[in-house]
Amino acid sequence: MLTFLLAAFINWTVTMALGELASTHPAAGSFGVYGDLYLNEWAGFISRAGYWAAIAISIGAELVASATYMAYWFPTIPALVWVGLFSALLLLVNLWDVGHYGRFEFWFAMIKALAIAAFVVLGAALLLAGRVPAQYTSQGGFFPQGVLAPLLAITFAIYTFGGIEFVAVSSGESRSAYEVAKAVKMTFVTLALLYLCAITVLVGTMPWNRAGVTESPFVSVFRLVRIPGAAHLMNFVVLTAALSGANAALYVSSRMLFSLARSGWAPARLGHLNRAGSPNLALFVSSYGIVAALVLEKWAPGVAFEYILRGAFFGMILSWLVSLAAHVCFRRRLTASQLAELPMRSPLGGWGSAFGFAVLTAAVLKTWWDSRVNLCSGLTLFLALTLAYFLIRQTRAVH
Repeated sequence: MLTFLLAAFINWTVTMALGELASTHPAAGSFGVYGDLYLNEWAGFISRAGYWAAIAISIGAELVASATYMAYWFPTIPALVWVGLFSALLLLVNLWDVGHYGRFEFWFAMIKALAIAAFVVLGAALLLAGRVPAQYTSQGGFFPQGVLAPLLAITFAIYTFGGIEFVAVSSGESRSAYEVAKAVKMTFVTLALLYLCAITVLVGTMPWNRAGVTESPFVSVFRLVRIPGAAHLMNFVVLTAALSGANAALYVSSRMLFSLARSGWAPARLGHLNRAGSPNLALFVSSYGIVAALVLEKWAPGVAFEYILRGAFFGMILSWLVSLAAHVCFRRRLTASQLAELPMRSPLGGWGSAFGFAVLTAAVLKTWWDSRVNLCSGLTLFLALTLAYFLIRQTRAVH
């Protein structure tokens, strides 16, 4: 619970930074442009390309999670079967026009939001009525693994708040700067309330050492409180949530790669559209996360979700770090009159972004002591993106 509170604060600094930048540059189209404008071309490229890599690989994490939820009903069917079936479904949806994607995503997102809200209300009622013994201090006390234990899970908590940057990606489609500011605030408030309330109920109703990867924690809670049929319903809900996340990730990653191609930072062929208006080649390339899911689920079942999540973490964090650094430089360039005219103003200003940058950097560096896979994979990605930048820039200079 404390871990999610810290992650929410970090996300708040990112939200405020992106809110100011996106409302000032609503036609920018992507947070990578903020790096171009206020830092340098290299920062803009690595944030875009790194974010594409992170979002694309996260598709695999969502598909592995979906296969885990299907095992609740069909324990004898291999997870690879479900990963393959869901992958084909998502590719078909995204190859159609954007209207099919929108309808698919709208209903999945609606089910997810309503279910989490209902879960919070029901769980809170059970706790307040005393029907379920509160687990906040059971099984070893409030800090069963030590006072510093909440910091060990901070990377996973930060990852759950990923998505606020979608506002920056789509800001060019907004009708006014004030709409962007409103969307940024509403997105953060919705995510923070849903996640913080849900995790508070989960921690209160379910012993921390009972949570596993064999089924959704939400389903586990309903099994503990013995509500007939509710576990099946919640399993369906978390399944739709995972498919919704995979669907959105596939859509955003393909458009991000399409944007890179149109701006000359990726092969031109990736910037072509099919008759339905979908960037089909960029879509297939962005689906490499599906291949990662199939391989890891075959050779590392049970921990595939964790491995994919670690791979996706650094790319998302890179986009956040660039956004925070760009916001600090943005604030330094503003005059007093320009500051007063901003459609949205961060209450912490540039200092808040600087502090968020420092905390986020510390969260990444601390993985050296608990899980070096995150840091090592992140540094590898960082070096690969930097090398790609110089190679592509040299090629562009020749042509």
